[in-house]
Amino acid sequence: MANNQIPRRTIGDLLSLYRRQNNLSFAQVEAQTGVTKGALYKIESGETKRPEYKTVKALAAILPQPFEEIIECYVEGEQRPDTLYEVLQDVIQRGSSIPLLEKVAVKFLQSPQADTYTALERLYHLADTTTNTELSLPLFNTIVKYAREHGIPQYIAKGLLKKYLIERYDLKRLDDSFRLGQEIMHYIDFLTPDEQTIYYFRMALHAYTIQKYKRCIEYCEAGLALNTAESELTARAYLAMINSYSRLGEYDAVELRLCVFERFDYEFVAEAAKLTRAIVKSRKKEYDVAVPMLKECLQEISPDSRIHVVNELLDIYLQTNNHHEIAELLRKEKEILPENPQTPYKHQSIGRYYRYKGEFQIQTGSLDEGIGSYIDGLFAYGEVNAYDEITESFILSQFYLLEKYMDYHDLTKMKDLYDRIMKKQLSRASVTNEKTIRENLMHHNNVDSREVTRSRIE
Repeated sequence: MANNQIPRRTIGDLLSLYRRQNNLSFAQVEAQTGVTKGALYKIESGETKRPEYKTVKALAAILPQPFEEIIECYVEGEQRPDTLYEVLQDVIQRGSSIPLLEKVAVKFLQSPQADTYTALERLYHLADTTTNTELSLPLFNTIVKYAREHGIPQYIAKGLLKKYLIERYDLKRLDDSFRLGQEIMHYIDFLTPDEQTIYYFRMALHAYTIQKYKRCIEYCEAGLALNTAESELTARAYLAMINSYSRLGEYDAVELRLCVFERFDYEFVAEAAKLTRAIVKSRKKEYDVAVPMLKECLQEISPDSRIHVVNELLDIYLQTNNHHEIAELLRKEKEILPENPQTPYKHQSIGRYYRYKGEFQIQTGSLDEGIGSYIDGLFAYGEVNAYDEITESFILSQFYLLEKYMDYHDLTKMKDLYDRIMKKQLSRASVTNEKTIRENLMHHNNVDSREVTRSRIE
């Protein structure tokens, strides 16, 4: 069978095509670009196989092809590391396509004229100083892949750490990015002490967010053991460790470490310590002490953190059937809810607030409003794929729907919400995960089309 593959086009080919289509002489192209007739002739004829990059940029200004296509043609035959580095800088500055960025980065690393370690360090520095993470992430991926292929663990470690520090902010993939972080442990000895400290403390915060409390404690203690310079990150990881002990019910450990935590000299420390002490009293069911402490915190705490105090109070009031105090808090909802939640913990706290609100509304006979609050809570949990909380809220709301004889309007709202949340997750999940998640939810909510039809008729 004949080989019909189209040969790769060169810059000379593009120049020749441009001149013929526009009936231009070399002199006319020289007038347009500032590139001499002699240089243009040599490029078009193939005599100059590797024109200077400044010449290519001048031609790119007049050629009809997209910049990306011109650069792709150019880098195919280019091996000079400094030139390829300059091309990389331009590709980043223009925000060009990711495939082109990766292609140029690989060509730069593969240059036979550059030392591998030097090339990796230069590319790492370029990626690290690129503020657009959509562009820096592919560069770190390229570094990791190339370092693996060439057995250079130092840059596997450094690249993975940077990749993790970017991906951990994707609230929809917290479990995936945590697993990526765990992989770094295989290369931890190739990171500097400062890099190790950042790694351990960021993983501690991450572990707390996804409710891996024992892991949070382990990571924080590993970071503290390095004895590097104290920072705000140190204090925040230490607080996550304290909160993990609280979640595990180890209140003596909480109170012991709070004394250490209070010695950190950062603005948020005093507020966090005071709230944590109040929460410990609440967890111990010392409500007569906890409630006044929490009310005092509510008066003093920053607006963005009010929801955490309110949730603790709502929890106490629901357990003690103090409906009057709950109603008073709910009247201040606009002051309570954060306007622009950024962290997973904030989204989870909003979900928790709506669950408490829904429970109170249902207890006091406002069933429709209560189900609406549960739905709002599901949306909040769905923002961070908090599937344990989604499942629990879904079960509770379905339970109340069943008590209400499966009102069709509410049921279809719940089903629509469930499908929307699942659609977001399943776009990222494997088939195995899809089956597990669906079974987990639907096992508790055995609702089929016949039940929907029957409830509608009733």
